[in-house]
Amino acid sequence: MLDENALATQSAEKTLTQLSHSTLNALRELLREGEAENTVRSYQSAMRYWAGWHQFRMAKAIALPLPVDTVLLFIADHAQRSTPYGLRCELPPSIDAALVQSGCKARLGAPSHNTLVHRIAVMSKAHQNRGLANPCHDEKVRELLSRTRKAYAKRGERTQKKAAITKDVLQQLLATCDDSLRGQRDRALLLFAWSSGGRRRSEVSNADMQFLRRIGPEQFLYELAVSKTNQTGADLPENTKPVLGAAGKALSAWLAASGITEGAIFRRIRKGGHLGEPLQAPAVRTIVKERCALAGVEGDFSAHSLRSGFVTEAGKRNVPLAETMALTGHQSVATVLGYFRAESVIHNQAAHLMDDD
Repeated sequence: MLDENALATQSAEKTLTQLSHSTLNALRELLREGEAENTVRSYQSAMRYWAGWHQFRMAKAIALPLPVDTVLLFIADHAQRSTPYGLRCELPPSIDAALVQSGCKARLGAPSHNTLVHRIAVMSKAHQNRGLANPCHDEKVRELLSRTRKAYAKRGERTQKKAAITKDVLQQLLATCDDSLRGQRDRALLLFAWSSGGRRRSEVSNADMQFLRRIGPEQFLYELAVSKTNQTGADLPENTKPVLGAAGKALSAWLAASGITEGAIFRRIRKGGHLGEPLQAPAVRTIVKERCALAGVEGDFSAHSLRSGFVTEAGKRNVPLAETMALTGHQSVATVLGYFRAESVIHNQAAHLMDDD
């Protein structure tokens, strides 16, 4: 028969075990909550594809850690190579069709090089998070990915960037916004996103009244508490974004018309002109595309076109790079320069050195 000390020890061990399990769950929840929503969605999509591919290709459910050969086969199945018959990859057509039918992918054919690299990176992260031997770090995998990247570059394949919404394009979009509640919302949203430094779509959908401060009749300051480059919410001077001029006027009109005084700034508008729930990030892209269609603007535009358009416009006007970056929130000069489109290049003063003064 166990004495009281033994029973106490067993009870303590049981409590410790329960506490450890609870703590592990809490840590997982904190990790998930601390991850950006877009990142979580992209990871889930990539892992769903890996699971579908493995099931169809290997005829069994995926299990980690993956063998190195499995990762090499994944790359061969999805990376296009030049052959006498054109570009080819090793993914069997029947499996490609099964992946589309199951919803793991949207269309037939090889993914872009960026998508392939992203899926490998996600699988690498999955092994890293679980403390498992990482096949994606194997020298054969790294060498194959390096050679694949060079092969795509030699073929002249580049990442297709979305067209930039510069000031002239933005004005055409704004011209489609009438004085209805929806029109006022879209006008305020477009100008808020563009004029405050080219906000990302998640930053627009997450915009909240608690971070908005009115400093004049039609002038505001918006405190961007959390962003892609400040995910910890550090209190930085550059967190404050101005919403002035046309943007301030449009935002003031939207708040007055909608009656919004707290909560999300931009919301769905239901039939009958009733306010609905806060907009989700994909809705920002939808609004941009709808306004582009109404304006008859040709080009491949998305929500990110507002951000690239702001940077491009700043470059065209020779706004100092430091001032541009203070509003966009970029930390890398190279990244900002990457947003500059061809139309900003023609305004580069160095291109006119042979011209008369």
